[in-house]
Amino acid sequence: MSIKIINEKCTGCKLCINSCPFSAIDVKNKKASIDLDKCTFCGACIEACKFDAIVLTKISPSEIDFPKKLEEHKDVWIFCEQKNGVVQSVAYELLGKGRELADTLGVDLCGVLLGENMKQSAQDIIHRGANKVYLVDSPKLKHYQDEPYSKVLSKLIKKYKPEIVLCGATSIGRSLISRVAIAIHAGLTADCTGLDIDKKERLLLQTRPAFGGNIMATIICPNHRPQMSTVRHKVMKEAEIDNHRRGKIIEDSFDEDTYFSRTKLLDIVEEIEETVNLTEADIIVSGGRGLQKPENFKMIEELAKILGGAVGASRAAVDSEWKTYSHQVGQTGKTVCPKIYIACGISGQIQHLVGMQSSKIIVAINKDPHAPIFSVATYGIVGDLFEILPELTKKFKEVLKK
Repeated sequence: MSIKIINEKCTGCKLCINSCPFSAIDVKNKKASIDLDKCTFCGACIEACKFDAIVLTKISPSEIDFPKKLEEHKDVWIFCEQKNGVVQSVAYELLGKGRELADTLGVDLCGVLLGENMKQSAQDIIHRGANKVYLVDSPKLKHYQDEPYSKVLSKLIKKYKPEIVLCGATSIGRSLISRVAIAIHAGLTADCTGLDIDKKERLLLQTRPAFGGNIMATIICPNHRPQMSTVRHKVMKEAEIDNHRRGKIIEDSFDEDTYFSRTKLLDIVEEIEETVNLTEADIIVSGGRGLQKPENFKMIEELAKILGGAVGASRAAVDSEWKTYSHQVGQTGKTVCPKIYIACGISGQIQHLVGMQSSKIIVAINKDPHAPIFSVATYGIVGDLFEILPELTKKFKEVLKK
């Protein structure tokens, strides 16, 4: 879909300028023009125009700058997400898998790092298996913002032509990579849990849950490059560190317009929790609808604190506003892979199981012996959680004091 000005009908009245919430329209010499980099095709200008001079149009395939020669695209790229100058662990997970994919294809594994004063982190990415790191270092990239990040990554892809681009399915990754896919006319498979290569066709086999997790779909993008995926956190093993590994850091920079953003970052407020980060935790204690009311989550929090773990929640508990969304485990929340996952009062619907079933040890506490959670549990306790949790907490306190 695109948008077009019919010059013969345009009078330069500027009604469209006043209607556009994205400042995408300008009028010069009594003729309007639209900046397609800013336009979201919302249609507000079409309704405002009294002369029917603005229309939505369909784009034919011949008008899109698709890659003409797929063989020109080489290498596997990993977008290495950073927060406050620290590369996030999901990037290291992708570097581990990316190394396998690159070796299968016989190409280089490359990291992409955007931020400020990130050269040492670029070296760390090489130590995790990358042959090259594309580094764009600018104060304007210190914190993530949609527009500058997506424009920089899009320009890097168009310039260096990777074959595959992978990104973590985090809040940043999901926001960024969808914009990039649209900008470069590439396909995108979201929330993958498995990746492989069809060596004969050089295709990325992208596997993800579908139909509520009831089936696993494998998706390919045979006609366009790069092949792009977001991958769930904690479903792949982190790349090992090799401090003797050598690689190349390729620094790039762009004009000021590339870093321009129509939004201004005022402040970053971190959520303060007494327990550890959910996606990084080795032990997670999760509560569900069986807790009956929000006050009862104190039992979950107390046990998690004693074990040095994190607090999780089912979607039902989050929808009831017993816990915030940042605690949600499942298909529409976070995917976790702790050493121990304790599910309290969670029935175990497929949407929840998708997010935690790869945990090494699963302990389920539920009064319903037929609850689906027991089908994946390593250990199951059938009983009243209001009796069991206090006893567990008491025992762990006694053991850990010794």
